[in-house]
Amino acid sequence: MSQASQERVCFTLQVRRDRLAEYRERHAEVWPEMLDALRRHGWHNYSLFLRPDGLLVGYFETADLQAALKGMDAEPVNERWQRQMAPFFEDLDGRRPDEGFLRIDEIFHLA
Repeated sequence: MSQASQERVCFTLQVRRDRLAEYRERHAEVWPEMLDALRRHGWHNYSLFLRPDGLLVGYFETADLQAALKGMDAEPVNERWQRQMAPFFEDLDGRRPDEGFLRIDEIFHLA
């Protein structure tokens, strides 16, 4: 698939300051079955960036965001991962992290 047909998705979440170290540790060893599920459902070039104040910025590319989200929603490993990650975040109001992220609009891209 060409780069032009990939949707670029950027989002933010807020990690609790008292959980930053553990959050980093969890992402040093993401479960192999979670990584496989993400790849299977079209999550490419996925990166997470974490500021010292807990601001998490995520970025990934996908051919179809809704299909990528729907595919992961059907994965039992994603349900387990989201349940374990939810306590790390602020302001989810009962949503899973993959339902509560705030998408950022892209306004420029240098191809």
